[in-house]
Amino acid sequence: MLKSYVLYFLTGGIFTTLIVAAEESGYRMLSGFATLMPVFTLVAYAFIGETSGPKAVSENAWFVLVGTLVSWVPYMAIVAYVAPRYGSRIAIGAGLAGFFVLAAIYLLIVYHYHWFGE
Repeated sequence: MLKSYVLYFLTGGIFTTLIVAAEESGYRMLSGFATLMPVFTLVAYAFIGETSGPKAVSENAWFVLVGTLVSWVPYMAIVAYVAPRYGSRIAIGAGLAGFFVLAAIYLLIVYHYHWFGE
């Protein structure tokens, strides 16, 4: 079990490191493309599919898709709007605050109504 968690951690960390390294090396198109890729869900679904099967992957994919629309899209809009006015740190903070509020509301609703699986 611990061995699996270490593998999951290293896999996600390697992808993140490669994206940042590409950006810092001036390969903005590559880092931008990699950032747009669903790296964490790609890695997670590969492992979830192995351990829990395709039904679990499907249920989680629907959960994440709706959650992305509810919380991640507003996060990105807040960051894009606030950054040029107040700077990137404030924009990221404001975006995360909005994200956490919307994500918490989404999770409460999902678990109250038992959507996306058991």
